[in-house]
Order: sequence, then C-alpha cells, then structure tokens
Amino acid sequence: MSVQATLGDLRRTFARGTTKPLAWRVRQLRALRRMLVERGPELENALAADLAKNPTEAQLAELALAVGEIDHTLRHLRRWLRPTRVAVPLSLAPATAKVIREPLGVVLVIGPWNYPIQLVLVPLAGALAAGNAVIVKPSELAPASSALLAELIPQYLDPSAVRVVEGGVDETTALLRERFDHIFYTGNGQVGRIVARAAAEHLTPVTLELGGKSPVFVDDDADLTAAARRIVYAKLVNAGQTCVAPDYLLTTEKTAAALLPHLGSAITEFYGSQPQESADFGRIINDRHFDRLSALIHNRKPALGGQVDATTRYIAPTVIDGVAADDPLMTEEIFGPILPIVHVSGVSDAIDFITERDKPLALYVFSGRKSVERRFLRETSSGAVGLNIPAAHLLVPRLPFGGVGPSGTGRYHGKYTIDTFSHSKAVLSKPTRPDTLRLIYPPFTELRDRIVRTVVSRTGRSRR
Repeated sequence: MSVQATLGDLRRTFARGTTKPLAWRVRQLRALRRMLVERGPELENALAADLAKNPTEAQLAELALAVGEIDHTLRHLRRWLRPTRVAVPLSLAPATAKVIREPLGVVLVIGPWNYPIQLVLVPLAGALAAGNAVIVKPSELAPASSALLAELIPQYLDPSAVRVVEGGVDETTALLRERFDHIFYTGNGQVGRIVARAAAEHLTPVTLELGGKSPVFVDDDADLTAAARRIVYAKLVNAGQTCVAPDYLLTTEKTAAALLPHLGSAITEFYGSQPQESADFGRIINDRHFDRLSALIHNRKPALGGQVDATTRYIAPTVIDGVAADDPLMTEEIFGPILPIVHVSGVSDAIDFITERDKPLALYVFSGRKSVERRFLRETSSGAVGLNIPAAHLLVPRLPFGGVGPSGTGRYHGKYTIDTFSHSKAVLSKPTRPDTLRLIYPPFTELRDRIVRTVVSRTGRSRR
C-alpha cells in the first residue's frame, strides 16, 4: 500500500473518532504491554541479531523500560486527561475557563537503530495514550527489529489506527513529503535537520530527540571507585551506542592518572579480561560505523583497550587520556565504546570548556561538593544533569527527557509524552445574562472610561 493510501486510511479512522475514547486508548496500551511480555524472547532475539545485545541488557534497557512507561501511563492517564479549570479575570466575570486536551490527529514516529524497540514503542505508547492514529517507521539499520515490529504490531494493536512502514531513505523521504499532525524523530542531528525542513513545508510540529557530546566531569574529591563503575557502565552499555552515554571526560591531569586504574578495573569486572569473549558486550551496528570508530583510534596509544576486529565489528572498551580540545575525537559525537579524557585545570575550566560548545543532551558531574554541583546547574545548559550518576535520568518517568538547542527539541516520558502528542485547547464560557461586556462596547463615554480605568487599577493591585 502506498504512503498516501496508508495515511488516508488513518485519517479516516481518526475522523470517525475511533481513537478518542479513553477505553480505546487503554486497550491499546494494555495490548502493547502484552506484546512486550508475550513476545519478549522474540524481541530479545531480534536485538541480539541487530546489536549482539545480551538478553538481560535487552530487558533492562529496552523491554522493561517500555513496560514501565506503559504502566506509569495506565496508572495516571485518566487524571492527566481531565480538563483543568483556570481562574478568570474580574473584568470577564461571571465566566468559567478550562483547558482540555485533544489528540493531534495522525502522527509519525521515526525510530532509531540503537534502541530499536524501546525508542519506537515508548513514543508510540504516548501517541496512542493521547488518542492519535500513528505511522511507525522503524530503522532499516536494525532490520531484525524492524521486521519483527512490522509483524507484531498489527497482531496486537488496532490496524485501522496504527501502521508500520518499513524501508530506508526512499520510504522515509516519501513519508516526510506528506502532511502529518506531528513528527517524532529520534536519531542524529544531520537527519534531524532534514526532518525539520520537511516538516516546515506543512508547518508540522516536531519533536527531535537528537544527541551530542555529553560530558562527564570528575572532581578531585570524587569517589573514584564508584565514579569509574558508573561511568564505565553508562559508557559501554550497548557498546557505547547510547545517546545519553558519557561522550568524553573532563578532569585534572592528576585525577585522570588516579582514575585510569579504576576505569580498567571496572571494565574487567563487567566484561572480563577479554571483553571480546564476553556475552555481555555488544557490537557496532554496521561496517560504516565500525570504520568510522576504528579510524578514531587508529595509530593511537590508548591508556586502555584499542583492539578492533572487523569480522565481528568488535571495538574494545577504549580510554584515551590527554586528548586535545581540537582532536578529531572531540569534533563529533562518538557513539561507540571510546572514552576520551580531556585535562582541565579545575571546575571553572571544565565549565568554560562545556559552555564553549553545543549544548549537550546530558551532563554528568561527580563531586563531593554541593557548591560544585550548584555551579554546573547554574552555569551550564543541557537537556539533563546527572549528579554522581550518568544516563539514569531516563528511567524516571516523571522527569522530562529531551535536549536543548542542537541536542534536541521537545520532551517526552510520562505525562510529558501526553503533552507532546496533545493540543491544549482553551475553552471560555460566559453566560449572555447579565451582559457585563456592555461596559466595553462603544461609544466610550466618560463614565465608561472611568469604570474601565478603575477596574484596571484594581486588577493590577490584586495581582501585586
């Protein structure tokens, strides 16, 4: 079926009001949850085929996270959808005002390849909870996951309201030529710009969940053992192919020297002395990304790791110490298991380093000083901040997830996903009797002028 025909079917479904009742939304969420549980082994196998993900990691970072989001939404959806009463100015009394949520219509969710299940199904769940019809476009770079979603979603969700479109650049381009009521894209900034330009042709609102170089600062007084474990875990989950992974590390030269043995110990603790043989360490998604990452460490002398194997697309957990600010490792998001360490003189130097660059998706600080934490919160801008813990904020459904500036536009998770996929409609109701509005109708007599000025002055005083 063509994109135009698919879109037409979904528009007719939405126009009939199929997706608007709360009962329908709840049924879809419960069905999606059932799919994640019942077909969990198949989903784990697809993730293993695409990214060599360990089944436990697949559960933690993909399936269980999506189930948790659905459960949170089911618990709170009825309350989130209730109209919200708001106060009315004295000049309009008697009257009532409220804000009601309405679904946007037909939305497009374009998923990425690095978490090809979770980062498709969490936005999809929110779009359905908000009462929309949805076209899902999984990433062609994770073909096993894409094919499985295309097979399973029609079995569990209402096929009149949810469709999966597979394919590559041509299919995505065809989708982007059409008018949607919202586009939700997760991926890199280069494609994000293409999505934004295409959406602008129809004045379609977009949510762009992008990435960037998320820094981690380690203070001289940090608990280096704990910091190393948490940094290594967040950096190496999914073989470093995580948008909120620490991209580079800032610390003093002295602390870097003290931290390196702890980083090495954490790598060995998690993946053994030969990570290539570990069933818990993933692989790079394709040859193009493998070649890109291999080139970044070619002819270097890493402090840790550095081994590569093109036949299995394996890149070892790698730490490179003393990287210069203009090094190729610092020019683009790494998105792999390579951690550069940049030496700074201290807190102020680290903050300057961060603020001179694009605003990151996340920023992490390991410090025993609250004053240092406050400085980073006050003097830097990022999508999120993790204090003594990286990459875990996305596990909290009550926290908004999203970037700022080049790292993204918009936010989601929990109630924020409903906000993203809904329109907040203002509703004002005023009885026709008594018609107090006669005071503002022309002609503007001297008496009416005095009344208006009196009301305005009293309103101003009451607000103060």
